[in-house]
Amino acid sequence: MGLKIRLLLGCGVIAGPLFMVVLLVTGALRDGYDPIRHAGSTLALGDSGWTQVVNFLVTGLLTVAFAAGLWLARGGLGGSFWGPLLVGVWGVGLLGAGVFVTDPVAGYPPGTPLLTDPPTTAGSLHDLLSLAGFVGLAAACFVFTRRFAVRREIGWAVYSALTGIGFLAGIVLSTRAFADTGAGGLAGTGGLFQRLAIGIGFTWLTLLAVRTLRTPEVCRSTS
Repeated sequence: MGLKIRLLLGCGVIAGPLFMVVLLVTGALRDGYDPIRHAGSTLALGDSGWTQVVNFLVTGLLTVAFAAGLWLARGGLGGSFWGPLLVGVWGVGLLGAGVFVTDPVAGYPPGTPLLTDPPTTAGSLHDLLSLAGFVGLAAACFVFTRRFAVRREIGWAVYSALTGIGFLAGIVLSTRAFADTGAGGLAGTGGLFQRLAIGIGFTWLTLLAVRTLRTPEVCRSTS
């Protein structure tokens, strides 16, 4: 059982860096794609879109596995089931984003409108499941904030709270930017805010995985 838990927790170390590397490299290689303006999800569109679809699916599976590891290790951490469950919701959101491909957003692929109106069924499901994932990750940050505060790990409590706030702010700003079809305001910056938010969230998850693997209580319970 010990090795199984450590392998599951190790999935959380891999998930974030893998997702971000594939996202950034794919975006840099795609003609007409602007990472400042365009959503990461739109990389799943077009002939080469399978790379981002696979990225969503693999990262989602790794994140769900990590959530399972957190669940099994929660006894050693003195935590409830809510934190692992909410991390799992984030993983399911990633899987849903891969299964249901987004509609074109912010003019990508080239020649498409800024917004698809009305949205397709797949596009609507993509947005719904992505939203559930965003809410799940933000809520997980605040659940772990309380857990670390109870354990008097003030640094981790503050970091988790700031991550939740920063992640939510980035998602709200990116959503507003993608909806802004004018020339002013946040128009043309949706991709930037989205990447900042996802980077903030995945960095926290990666460090949480490393920290959990190194926690003495977990090491003893999984040895």
